[in-house]
Amino acid sequence: MRGHHRLRFLTGTAAVTLVFIFIGLPLAPTARAADQCTFGGKMYAGRPWALQRVLLDELWKQSMGEGVRVAVIDTGVDVKNRQLTPAVDARSGRNFLPKNLEDDNGNKIERGSENGTTDVVGHGTKVAGIIAARQAKGTGFVGLAPKATIIPIQQNDAESHGDTSSLAKAIDYAVNEAKADVINISQDTVNPIASTSTLKRAVDNALAKDVVVVASAGNDGLGGNVKETYPASYDGVLAVAAADRNNERAYFSQSGEFVGVAAPGVDMVSTVPGGGHCADNGTSFSAPYVAGVAALIKAKHPTWTQKQITAQIKQTAERSIPGHDRLVGWGVVDPVRALTEDDKPIEQPVSGNAGAGRAKAPQVAQLPLGETPQERAVRLGTYAVVGSLVLVVVIGGGAVAVRDGRRRVGGSRGGISF
Repeated sequence: MRGHHRLRFLTGTAAVTLVFIFIGLPLAPTARAADQCTFGGKMYAGRPWALQRVLLDELWKQSMGEGVRVAVIDTGVDVKNRQLTPAVDARSGRNFLPKNLEDDNGNKIERGSENGTTDVVGHGTKVAGIIAARQAKGTGFVGLAPKATIIPIQQNDAESHGDTSSLAKAIDYAVNEAKADVINISQDTVNPIASTSTLKRAVDNALAKDVVVVASAGNDGLGGNVKETYPASYDGVLAVAAADRNNERAYFSQSGEFVGVAAPGVDMVSTVPGGGHCADNGTSFSAPYVAGVAALIKAKHPTWTQKQITAQIKQTAERSIPGHDRLVGWGVVDPVRALTEDDKPIEQPVSGNAGAGRAKAPQVAQLPLGETPQERAVRLGTYAVVGSLVLVVVIGGGAVAVRDGRRRVGGSRGGISF
């Protein structure tokens, strides 16, 4: 890669995906995420839980994101999904993948359209839908900012051909040519990157031009693992962790002082290529939830700086402690509070009373999507791991080991239904 770090997408959909994350190999979980559903498949009829927790009518009285341009730097955005067709500015799209791509066996890889409006992986199409999918008959799913405009920028694929160099170019294009107001980056590298790197310079340039940069915090959080990820860890970037239905950190979500806020990241229903919807898990889908809120604030307060928009999102998040928490940052984002408790802009969030703005987690219906092959693989893999632990405990015969084993197995909070 000539000194450039490869990037990975932040989904948490399959057991094999999680294993790759843990051992630090170049990762392309998006290829496996596509196996969860059929592209061009069924529409989700109900209102997903991540939207049930929001009073959408009250939210949209304040703003619907009209006039705000959000760059989705990802695997492309498929405009054949009818909820995205009117949302995407195809003329501003761009593809930064190299031409004549080949896999390790020399087979040609489909690169996609020049303007980023195709998506053979599905990752970018899901991300875009969470931000700005239009309302449609037959489904309760809709983007948080359903009048915002999506700029489709294809920069990575299932084989992880995207790297920090191509990401930097994509950011520069989004800022300097496509005139983005918000940038969403649902990918990362865990390798430290020098402050003089091209990626750092691109991020700093975007922030200097008052573009809000939102990035996924990462999915390496099992067992409380703390590790900085990039570009999420750069100063000024709003790093987003994943929350579960209880407004707590999803078990896979990355922790660290760099985490700005959390947002729903489990069982996230969104648009897929060709039409229809699928559910997925990961901080990849928490970030666009926050990017959608940023678009709403930008539309209502067009003179606010990126720093003020970011501070507003942090300040109005639902907290369990007075200040910053390394697990969920300043709390779980609250779209309605962010748009209604906005008398004047602030530069930095401040600590408040514990539980300020704390809302009871909503009672929501389970997703009627059935068990997918990937979910079944995760469930069976979990049974195997649990069985192995029990066997070790029996052989060891230690009561303390039994107790600790139960704690380990029972302690994780579910984002994937086993």
